[in-house]
Amino acid sequence: MRSTGTYTTSTTLGESVQAFVPYALPPGTPALAHESFAVANHAAEVALARLAGVSGLVPSVDWLLYSAVRKEALLTSQIEGTQATLVDLFNEEAGFAVSNTDDVEEVTNYLRAFRLVQDNLRDPNGLPLSVRLLCDSHRLLMGGVRGHGKQPGELRRSQNWIGGTRPGNAVFVPPPPEKVPGLLADLERFIHGTAQPLPPLVKTALVHVQFETIHPFLDGNGRMGRLLIAALLEHWGLLPEPLMYLSGYLKQHQMEYYRRLSTVRTEGDWEGWVAFFLEGVAVAAQEAERNIVAVATLLATDRRRLLASPKGGGASYRLLEMLPMMPRFTIEQVRQKLGTSFPTANAAVNVLVDLGIVLELTGQKKNRSYSYAAYIALLAG
Repeated sequence: MRSTGTYTTSTTLGESVQAFVPYALPPGTPALAHESFAVANHAAEVALARLAGVSGLVPSVDWLLYSAVRKEALLTSQIEGTQATLVDLFNEEAGFAVSNTDDVEEVTNYLRAFRLVQDNLRDPNGLPLSVRLLCDSHRLLMGGVRGHGKQPGELRRSQNWIGGTRPGNAVFVPPPPEKVPGLLADLERFIHGTAQPLPPLVKTALVHVQFETIHPFLDGNGRMGRLLIAALLEHWGLLPEPLMYLSGYLKQHQMEYYRRLSTVRTEGDWEGWVAFFLEGVAVAAQEAERNIVAVATLLATDRRRLLASPKGGGASYRLLEMLPMMPRFTIEQVRQKLGTSFPTANAAVNVLVDLGIVLELTGQKKNRSYSYAAYIALLAG
């Protein structure tokens, strides 16, 4: 059995506990065997390449990114217990009332944190993938009511634990706070080092476990660790755009996900975790590919219906092209987006309503709101 770290005594809340301090990556004694991941890694890389290619089925990749990033934000938050839905998120973005505002805020915070990381990675003058960038994104992730007391943007200064009601009966105790900066520095060196002959997807799998084992923040570590996966896929050129939502697979197999993380620490089973991760990437990429085909088919069908209608016109055509990034809306929002008059916007919406492409939600004559219901149902399915 491979050893992946050592234990050291840490005292918190008056209790002495054995905190786990992981060895630096890559795994050693024995090293990770190439034959243990070669086939699965190839399958996952092919699935990602197919996903990147199929994005050309729609006129604008922004349509796909809008939904994919939001699905990942939603699913990664649901793993942590957030109850928000995709409809809640679309309603909030449209300015509609939502009952679970704190849950929705957690999801929108993830979106802000992810955008910050992505913007920096794409800016030649931006921060590289680093502890500083992760802290900056954590500050956004934990902003608001639920996170303000959890030291947003700061590495923890106290001992934390996972599971249990107190440190003494915890399922896992991460490293003491004084060890965290050095462990993260080792992790940063591994990410940017060139000496390891490991495939990027395998390195991504290793980094995720190491980050979760270090558990560097008081809260938000799971979401930050999964955000790190998306960042690494871009950093290593594995997926040019974040079209995959791996958290869907991790949520579906949540208990196995946690078990695999644990067995790395307790049994040194890096191979088992890497196999699970690579399978997840392949499955998630294939699901995202199917979703893109379904979205492209829906939009093509609705476009043909609109083009065949004598009521169609320039405003209604432009509105249809906006719907994938504005699935819930009001007439006023359409007017602003189209840069036209209220009667013109109203007429464009009514054309889509008459064709059954868009649904009116309120049943009122005034202050109406609308939904691209078939599209939302497809994404939520």
